[in-house]
Amino acid sequence: MAGRTRLAAHSQETGLEVVIVRPPLVYGPGLKGNFISLLAAIDRGIPLPLAGANNVRSLVYVGNLADTLIACATHPAAVGQTYLVSDGDDVSTAMLVEKIARALGCNSRILFSARPAGCHGCCIGTRAEQVDRLLGSLRVNDEKI
Repeated sequence: MAGRTRLAAHSQETGLEVVIVRPPLVYGPGLKGNFISLLAAIDRGIPLPLAGANNVRSLVYVGNLADTLIACATHPAAVGQTYLVSDGDDVSTAMLVEKIARALGCNSRILFSARPAGCHGCCIGTRAEQVDRLLGSLRVNDEKI
C-alpha cells in the first residue's frame, strides 16, 4: 500500500487529520547532507565542473518550511491535502553555486566540463546518486499552497 494510501486509511481509522507536505531541497542553519557538502566545497574553493549544468531546482528555506508546517497544522482547509512547497525562485545548480559564493564572500570556481553529466562525479569525488541530485532538475509547482 502506498504511503499516501496508508495515511488516508490511518486517518479514517483514528480520526487523525493528515496533511502531506513535500519539500524539495531544504537549506538553512542546522541542516546536514548534500547541501552542507556543497557549501564546504565552495568555501574551500574547490573547482566544480558545473558550468554546463542546465538543470532547474526548486529550493525551500528551513524557516519557510517551518512556517508552512505551522500553517498546515493550524488551518482547517489543509486537512487531507498534499502541498508542494518552495521559495518560488528556481535556480540551476551553477546559479546556486554563484549565489552561495556571493553569500560566503568568496569566488565561485565553476568550470565547464565537456563530459556527460553522469561523469561529473569522477571529477568531484561523489557517487552517481549524488551527481543526479546535484545536476538533475527538480522543479515543484507550489501554487496550491
